Amino acid sequence: MDPQLILAQAQDALWARRVFGDPIQADGVTMVPVAAVAGGGGGGTRDKDGGAGFGVRAVPAGVFVIHNGEVKWRPAVNVNRAILGGQMVGATALLVLGAVALGWLSHTSAAKPAP
Repeated sequence: MDPQLILAQAQDALWARRVFGDPIQADGVTMVPVAAVAGGGGGGTRDKDGGAGFGVRAVPAGVFVIHNGEVKWRPAVNVNRAILGGQMVGATALLVLGAVALGWLSHTSAAKPAP
């Protein structure tokens, strides 16, 4: 595949419409969806063979809400990420509390006088 063609397609992929979607209008409110877009690519040649590649990733970031001339930002909430974060905090708390409990039990059993 022609590296110049791939680079031209990459340039077409990274434009404002990828970040700001088409405005949506309903009941006197205009919403403009926004995404976080990242891309990367590379290419090279070796003798007569050449190659190139490019990738784009878009993740919803939120929406601008326009109502009565006032603009407000409403971020997108990634529920999966929030749940994963809660699970990580819970697992860390269990590990820490387990280690503290084991230390406390070993300390109290060592402090008991022998009969």
